[in-house]
Amino acid sequence: MRTDRRSFLKTAGAAPAIAAGQTAAPPPQAASEAAPAPPRQPAVSWPRKFSAAQLQQIAFPLGGIAAGSISLGGRGQLRDWEIYNRPDKGNAPAYSICSIWAQVPGRKPVARVAEARYLPPYEGQNGLGSNNAPGLPRLDSAVFTGAFPIAQIDFRDRRLPVKLSLEAFTPFFPLDADSSGLPVAVLRYRVTNPNPAPAQVAICYSIDNPVNVFRSEGAARPPADKRAAERRDSGALHGLLMTNAGLPADHAVQGDFTLAALDSGDVTIWRGWPQGRWWNSPMLFWDEFSAHGRLGAEPDPRGPVGAVCIRKEIPAGGQAEFTFVLAWRFANRTPARCGWSPQPGAENAPIGNHYCTRFPTSWAAAETLARDLAPLEQKTRAFVRAMRESSLPGAVKDGAMSNLSTLVTQVCFRTADGEFHGFEGANDRSGCCYGNCTHVWNYETSTAFLFPSLAVSLRNASFTNMLDERGAIHFRERLPKGHSRSGIAATDGQMGQIMKAYLDWKLSGDNDWLKRIWPGVKRAMEFSWIPGGWDADRDGVPEGAQHNTYDVEFYGPNPMCGVYYLGALRACEEMAKAQADGAFATECRRIFERGSKWIDSNLFNGEFYIQKVRGLKKDQIAKNLTSDMGSDNTENPEYQVGDGCLVDQLIGQYQAEVCGLGPLLDPAKMKKTLESIYRYNYKRSLMEHESVQRIFALNDEAALLVCDYGKGARPRIPFPYYAELFTGLEWSVASHMLYAGMIAQGLECIESVRRRYDGQRRNPWNEAECGHHYARAMAAWSPVLALSGFDYHAPSRRLAVKPRRRVSPFRCFWSTATGWGSFELGEKLTLTVEAGWLEVREVALPSRTVKLTSLARATPEHPLVVG
Repeated sequence: MRTDRRSFLKTAGAAPAIAAGQTAAPPPQAASEAAPAPPRQPAVSWPRKFSAAQLQQIAFPLGGIAAGSISLGGRGQLRDWEIYNRPDKGNAPAYSICSIWAQVPGRKPVARVAEARYLPPYEGQNGLGSNNAPGLPRLDSAVFTGAFPIAQIDFRDRRLPVKLSLEAFTPFFPLDADSSGLPVAVLRYRVTNPNPAPAQVAICYSIDNPVNVFRSEGAARPPADKRAAERRDSGALHGLLMTNAGLPADHAVQGDFTLAALDSGDVTIWRGWPQGRWWNSPMLFWDEFSAHGRLGAEPDPRGPVGAVCIRKEIPAGGQAEFTFVLAWRFANRTPARCGWSPQPGAENAPIGNHYCTRFPTSWAAAETLARDLAPLEQKTRAFVRAMRESSLPGAVKDGAMSNLSTLVTQVCFRTADGEFHGFEGANDRSGCCYGNCTHVWNYETSTAFLFPSLAVSLRNASFTNMLDERGAIHFRERLPKGHSRSGIAATDGQMGQIMKAYLDWKLSGDNDWLKRIWPGVKRAMEFSWIPGGWDADRDGVPEGAQHNTYDVEFYGPNPMCGVYYLGALRACEEMAKAQADGAFATECRRIFERGSKWIDSNLFNGEFYIQKVRGLKKDQIAKNLTSDMGSDNTENPEYQVGDGCLVDQLIGQYQAEVCGLGPLLDPAKMKKTLESIYRYNYKRSLMEHESVQRIFALNDEAALLVCDYGKGARPRIPFPYYAELFTGLEWSVASHMLYAGMIAQGLECIESVRRRYDGQRRNPWNEAECGHHYARAMAAWSPVLALSGFDYHAPSRRLAVKPRRRVSPFRCFWSTATGWGSFELGEKLTLTVEAGWLEVREVALPSRTVKLTSLARATPEHPLVVG
């Protein structure tokens, strides 16, 4: 059943080291120190390591962008099989286990399930049950190293005569959403033989055919179960294509799944474990494998659990790899299945998956991976290496890379036409809050800088399908595409989309695209000026009913929507100039200057900006500007900010920094505001924090809260979520602090976020808000942009490289819409390109600006060097 944001919410009832020359952060307000601060912890590093109890919550998504995922658990187990066109937390086949067998001369063989031992608790109606045979011997311990998109687990076991590790990944690298969108996972086990004699080693992967609606205990085949597995061989790829002829062609989980070995050596395969009642099936498999270290004659009759085994002899002191490939194809995506609000009557209309148009079967996807694995893996490793070698704090790298995993979860999908779509987050069994929600997706910067084709897809939807004839962007998109829209326009959502249209053009320099989209962008800005609209008098200050990301309408001038509006005016000014629309550019500039002066003069209280609540009669409000979630009394509205210190009151300036649009208000007042947000909203301990709302942090944890009323009277009924915290807001505001030179403060906020996601308290690859894997948290890429100081204006070919972290030489990853790579800035700038290109006419460095004598084109073969 579809779950929207409203129904979901109603049912839900120590600082890093400071660089030389930077000042220490002033302490937050005394109220935040009412409880003792937690002990100082070591700074977060990256790649990040987890062990012991920290393995408990880990679920590392493996899969391609918008292609579904299977997660790797901290112990090495597979969990959360989310490949069936919807979120599926906790879902897994009855059996999906990897086993290892090893023998050295003169010793008995040792067989283990290739996972670390189960962690407490051990409770359940049947104890731990029998799924995945928890009673079989497992390995003593594991250390999990996560550097998305690559995970590594180093196992330890006292009896196993060899050393075992696992590396798991799916190809994932910037600018290529298709190559990064394969419905596959690579599981590569490495075995080292430390013995003075050769070792015989076998690794076997067993998976209960997952093309299945049955979730029964054990592996017994139900009478109606028509699952089957067909052996396939293609070059070095040997395995099983699993299907289910018992499901109708249009069934939600009809599709196919591949389990294969990518190895040209000794591979044995069972299309199914021996069929049996009770637990005979796993018992007979274990008897065979633990005794012989391979799969013998194929069972007949057989059950639905297929197995693929690789066996090798490893010389003394040698090492060998055992590579398995998982692939899937499930094409029957419908709005009802995934939880997306449809066009009327189209709940079960097929909208498909882009990856399914590329591969007729999962075996074909596995073949593509096997054929292209070397270059795909090289680019994936180059991406990770570029970030690992960057001169950025560990927590910045950890947050930026870890939150990219959201793109491979069921939060994101591409319909059969290739267009990209995203929920806000994911409930356990359904998408949460459909529609590429503009006021949520505005915050993230990952798509624009790493996968611009996906960002452009979102923008195309905003300025076509979601745009009505008046210019209102209805902030949620319905599918399939049609004439019905979601209902209302959000002020912050609309302004942010205008700014992001500018950003997409700035990064690409694609003037043809800007020409196509400009009429819609212009109409969206002009919507602000209609009678009853946000700024009908064009004084630069939104005053009408302003629906926003807090799911209510703000009435009267307020900094959040007001500054966003100023940013959109500046973005329109720049785009209008590029389109030779001088009159519109001049009008946008005039309104911008007037509004900027008014907000500085009237909303700044000496420490931060506040809201002046001004109600309206309902007949003064334009159509499609109010929801049924805000105040019923629009003349004396509830759910307002009032005099509170709102954490994202300068969200428009944050976006302007990312876009390179310059200051929207007085820089001194904005700096004071950021200092106030740090002083009032940042709490180093939440021991004394009072909240009856959703809890995303508590006890000794530190966090940046949505709103603080320490300096102003709280309305009797304040806006929703005021006492909560959203990691997406923390990332955005911390990034703005970095842009403003508040390095120590920004990094402290960032450290606080990632320390909360430590593997024991929470999954480091799942920052939740209204659902798992919340899209807003992909604003975690913004600190990379802020600290690197890398800013490229593609239309003019101007490049600025002015790092905000004082390290020499400074190294960092960079990306635009045309290329990506690394740069090093010391006495000279050296920019290398890993893929694509970068054209440059002018380079601005910290101490000088260099105008090149001719257009330079940096490529993988020809780096850019500026002395």
